[in-house]
Amino acid sequence: MSVIIVLLLASISVAGLFLAAFIWSVKNGQYDDEASPPVRILFDDKKPSN
Repeated sequence: MSVIIVLLLASISVAGLFLAAFIWSVKNGQYDDEASPPVRILFDDKKPSN
């Protein structure tokens, strides 16, 4: 029975770490740029020199 308690505490701890990492990434602006990634591939980075 004590193994179940240990596994339950471990899983809650891991879930809490993932939740904290997600909240940290949202607060630091990781998901702010929603428009440019799909459009970025359409533009060339450098102009060819002729």
